Formats: sequence, structure tokens, C-alpha cells
Amino acid sequence: MDTSRNEDRDHGRFLATVDPELAVSGVERAPPSAAPDAPLIVAIPGGSYTSGYFHVPGCSLLDRAVALGLPALALDRAGYGATTPLAQATIAGNAQQLDRAIGHLWRERSGHRAAGIVLVGHSIGGAIAVALAARRPGWPLLGIAISGVGLTPPPAVTATWSSLPEVSMVSLPPQAKDSFMFGPPWTFDPAVPARTRGADAPTPRAELIDIVGGWPSQFASLAAQVNVPVHYRLAEFDPLWIVDDAEISRFAGAFTQAPFVDARRFDSAGHCIDFHRLGAQLQLEQLAFALRCSMKRP
Repeated sequence: MDTSRNEDRDHGRFLATVDPELAVSGVERAPPSAAPDAPLIVAIPGGSYTSGYFHVPGCSLLDRAVALGLPALALDRAGYGATTPLAQATIAGNAQQLDRAIGHLWRERSGHRAAGIVLVGHSIGGAIAVALAARRPGWPLLGIAISGVGLTPPPAVTATWSSLPEVSMVSLPPQAKDSFMFGPPWTFDPAVPARTRGADAPTPRAELIDIVGGWPSQFASLAAQVNVPVHYRLAEFDPLWIVDDAEISRFAGAFTQAPFVDARRFDSAGHCIDFHRLGAQLQLEQLAFALRCSMKRP
């Protein structure tokens, strides 16, 4: 038994000690018996959310994965949950830290017969998934499924993020946060926003600045180094990014070494697609993509 790992069996919470300088926490779900050579889903949340983003009651990607016989875990990023903070919480810094953490978790589960890992990243977590794939990690990465991150933030968003107070952590009031994360009222169940509160967390200011400042200029060079399949969705009513066919085509076209790219606008949802009425559709598409990535031809 690995004594570096403590787990709440009822809720799937875990804390793993990667090395003396790095601990990582998150939520894990495992099916009673995983399908042979099933992919391991590793989910990376966006800004202002813990790993609980992927395990909100009624909206849980982890539950949906388990129902399909797929092992899945969601990770707290640097400064969230019990994961070790970074001095500078940039996209590159998060990717480097998660590379180490995921490698440790993969080795710890070396006997579970998984075919490899498919990353599911939302928002800033999606940008980090791209940066991780660009690193060509030592653990077996099969593909990346990303949503909620684009190329061009509207000027108002850039101005808002750039004018944040000089504090290390930023907390968003629930009502203001909902205006960014949800689409029009008809796109989501009115009971859902309250259920997401348990996943709320303060956000490192540095990552908010980086996603509107550094990411748009870094994206093309990162995407060009990704050599695994890519699944990409950007919500119709995402207020944090310019959403149009040209932007989505430009995003998809940057993955010049990917075996294939499935990129589309996702209609009838806001930024956090998972929390909308059609969230199940997104998650099933992502999990179907993961299964496709894990299929080995003779």
C-alpha cells in the first residue's frame, strides 16, 4: 500500500505526496471493474474552481466516466485545495507542476491496465492541457479534450483582468461569477448555480493575467508541438472569449502535428458548458473521444 496517499473513500478525495516539494490533491472515481485498456481520464479545472468542478451533483464528469467503465480523477491545480502553490501561477508553471504530479499518479497506478491518459481541461485548465501536451510528457498521453478557452478575449475582459487589485488571490462574488460562467437563463437549470458553490475557490491573480496576456501570444507555438488528437469546444454564449467560426478554425488549425482535431462551437451553453442543460452532451462527446484515442489498431 502506498502510504503517501490518504483518501476519503466516501467522497473520493485524495492527497498524494509527489516528492518533498510537491503535494497534489483531487477527487478520484473508479468503476467496479474498468474496461480492458480503458483510458484514464485526468481532468484539469479552470480558474476559481477546485477539482470539485468535475464532480458537482448532477453535472459530474467523473460519475459519467465511471458509468462507462472509465477510471477518472480531477486534480486541484497549484494553490487550490491542498496542492502546493506556485510562486508564479502561470500556465507554463502549472503545466510543469502537473507533469510531475500526473507522472507520479500514473506510476502509482501502473497495474490498472489503463491504455494511457486523456486530459480533459476547462478554461485555464484547457490552456494548461495544451501546454502539457506540448511538453511531450514521459507518461502515455493519448489525447486532450478542452473547452472554455479561446484565442481572443473581448477588450472588456482584458481590461477587467488587468485592473485587478495587487493581491495574490482574487475572490469573485457569486453573482458576478455566475454572470461569467453561465449562459442565458434558458440554457441551465436554475438550481445548478447553488450546487456549484462547493467547488468555488479564490484564484491566483497571476493566472488570470496570464490567460489574457501571455496565452494568446504563446498558443500557436504550443499547439504546433502537440502530437496527440485534440477535441475542442467553445460555447456559443461564452463572454470571456470572442466566439466565431474564424476563431475556432484558427484554433484548430494551429495543431499542425495532431493526428486529428475535432473542433466546433457548442451551442446553447455558456462558459462552463458542464453546468448547462446540454452539459451531458459535452461530457459524453469528450468521453467518446477518449475511447477513440485509446483504441489500438493491430
